[in-house]
Parts: sequence; C-alpha cells; structure tokens
Amino acid sequence: MEAELMALASAGATALVQQMVTDGWTAARERAVAFFANRGTGGAGSIEEDLDAARDELVVAQRDQDGELMADVRSEWRARLRRALAADPAAAAELRALLDELTPPAGPGPQRTIDVHNTVTGATVHGTVVQTGSIGELRFGSG
Repeated sequence: MEAELMALASAGATALVQQMVTDGWTAARERAVAFFANRGTGGAGSIEEDLDAARDELVVAQRDQDGELMADVRSEWRARLRRALAADPAAAAELRALLDELTPPAGPGPQRTIDVHNTVTGATVHGTVVQTGSIGELRFGSG
C-alpha cells in the first residue's frame, strides 16, 4: 500500500507542478488549497502562499532552464502530498479525483509527456534498452 501512496503522491506532484505554469493554474490552485485545507495541514492562507511561492520559483526555473530547481519544486510537493496521504487515508480518493481534473484525458490528440530519469548501477547492458509507461502483458517462456 505504501508504494501505491508514493506513486499517487508523485503523480499528484507532477500534475500540480505542470499546472503551475498553465492558464488553468487559478482553478488548479483553488482545488489544491481545498485539498490541503481539508487535511488540516495548515491554514488556507499558508497553503496559498506556499503554492504561489512554488509557482514563482517554477516560472524562474523554466525561464532559466533550471531542471534542478524544477525537480526541487516537484519534490517538495510530492513530500507534502505523501504526508497528507499518510495522515489521512481518505485523502487518496480526493487526490485521485483532483488528478482526474488536472490531467487531460488521453485521446487522439497530442499525448502528454513526462520526464523520467533513471539511474542503473552495477549492471552491464549489451543491447537495446526500452523504457515505457505501460506495454501491456508480458509472458516469458513457453505456454
């Protein structure tokens, strides 16, 4: 269950940070404030200030192409979401609903892209490596 909550917190942080630099930020900000306020993780004013500060940092990071600062902002909100989920198990359903609102549906239009960074140590690879979000069912061997 912990891995599921971590994945949910990570997806939530990614969606929230992506929304911070879009035209839809005002509505997303209101929903994020409500989510955190419902968890008792600080007053709405404090959450609004934190979100605004994060957005300001993100705008500067995008302008300066500072990937490290962008990752820091995402990490900060992932940690806050993880703490909210750990403190209130009912928050998972609300966060999933928020993600459904913030994440555009996959359809025939342009697909949403997500940056993924992996580090592999202690392995030698001789051949092609393929990374994907989902490739369906895999079966190895016969039968």
